[in-house]
Amino acid sequence: MGLWDGTGVPIREQFDYWQDVICREFVPLVAVNTGAEPGFASTVETSALGSMNRASINSKAQITRRSRLEIAVSDEAYFFVNLQLAGRCLATVSGKSSVVEPGDFMIVDTTEPYEFEFKGDWRMLSFRVQHDRVTHRLSAFRNRLGTSIGSEGAGSAVTALMTSLSSLADDVPPAAADALVQAFESAVVGTLAATPAPADDCNRSNPLQAAVLEFVKRNYGDPELNADRVSRVFAISPRTLHALFEGTGSSFARTVRQLRLQHAFDVLSDPASSISVTELARLSGFYDPSSFSRAFRQHFDVSPMELRRSHGAQTA
Repeated sequence: MGLWDGTGVPIREQFDYWQDVICREFVPLVAVNTGAEPGFASTVETSALGSMNRASINSKAQITRRSRLEIAVSDEAYFFVNLQLAGRCLATVSGKSSVVEPGDFMIVDTTEPYEFEFKGDWRMLSFRVQHDRVTHRLSAFRNRLGTSIGSEGAGSAVTALMTSLSSLADDVPPAAADALVQAFESAVVGTLAATPAPADDCNRSNPLQAAVLEFVKRNYGDPELNADRVSRVFAISPRTLHALFEGTGSSFARTVRQLRLQHAFDVLSDPASSISVTELARLSGFYDPSSFSRAFRQHFDVSPMELRRSHGAQTA
């Protein structure tokens, strides 16, 4: 097991220490310190499990980038499976951007460029898998790489295994270690197979725009979701945020409202749904049922209860 602790390093040397650690223990990378505070106290703890390397990382705000230049000087190839434990990461892989929230994980191929932007303090589990062990099994799902995957559904198998395997001691017998690594690799492949392929988004040429849209789609049910909050998450001004939506055919506020109302429409159109309008309004991001009903009628020219009754009658 290896432990690299930058907290005891002089403040002026902490970031250089961090850069040396990540290039030595992971793959050649370039890191940029984006934090405003002095010092860069970070820790990295690594241990082997058979052919796989496990790492627990605690670090600061930064951009970590692997470009074609770093790939060209690399001797070995890996897949990294990164489970976000704390903090938020804006990951850009092959022109696609995803917001990786705590509890989400992502798989990246070190033979392709990628960039991770961490806005503040963060923690992560990172498992390094030998490239040649799984590359042929992942070939059919390469468009899922670099996509943030949640811990629900099939993703729960990977997050549960990462949490459990990270706490195992180093003295696991070789046969058992190899079996556990194979089980983890199979869970990763199975999760990618069960994950829908990402849509070919026209915003792929603008990674920030794509990441913001993904964040909005994942959080539209939060009544606190507004331009100020999204601007803070991505460390941009509200003006920049609104500019990102120019050319999409919709403003930021209209996009959020449409997502909320469409969700409510889909639920009310399902004859099997018995959720109350009050609860649906809350889950759709509205503060009160009356404002929800007014917005719903204005958008669909029918009230929530009228829509529910009409679909119930059709299925009777």
